[in-house]
Amino acid sequence: MSEILVLYYSAGGSVRQLAELIAEGVEHVPGAEARLRTVPRVAPVTETAAPAIPPAGAPYCELRDLERCAGLALGSPARFGNMAAPMKAFLELTTPQWIKGSLAGKPACVFTSSASLHGGQESALVSMMLPLLHHGMVIVGLPYTNPELNATRSGGTPYGASHFAGTANDLPVTDDERRLCVAQGRRLAEIALKLAR
Repeated sequence: MSEILVLYYSAGGSVRQLAELIAEGVEHVPGAEARLRTVPRVAPVTETAAPAIPPAGAPYCELRDLERCAGLALGSPARFGNMAAPMKAFLELTTPQWIKGSLAGKPACVFTSSASLHGGQESALVSMMLPLLHHGMVIVGLPYTNPELNATRSGGTPYGASHFAGTANDLPVTDDERRLCVAQGRRLAEIALKLAR
């Protein structure tokens, strides 16, 4: 089985929902399995640390999870048009993998959620692509062969799946957003299997 790492940070739960849908899409592809992982919050006080094991949800990602995956789906909330600090902090620890070329040639995709419809989703997605490109990963977007990209009135971009959560984080994942997440997971897994041949 080819393992696809679905790595995310979620503050309000929306990005976690997207990650689970992407994992569902991965699991639809014979020969591929999803591995859900998250990253800890960044503490504003240096003496405060996250627990060794998250109280709920996916376990924290270890660098070896990156090394052994066949593909990577990376997700973060949009923060002022950028990825959230916890994801950036985790990615900054991946210099040893960059030096070894552990991720070079592997496919990757990105996904996000924002509180407002124009909350910087596309620039946040691009911000997540940049370190992946430095690692030599092959970026996998969402093609317009997915009809939801032309129909969605909420999230969804060709750069990656997205969700408009609302300022109170109270908007559910729409059917279009759901289908785009599943399609993105499926596409990533299919490309990972092709590249592994």
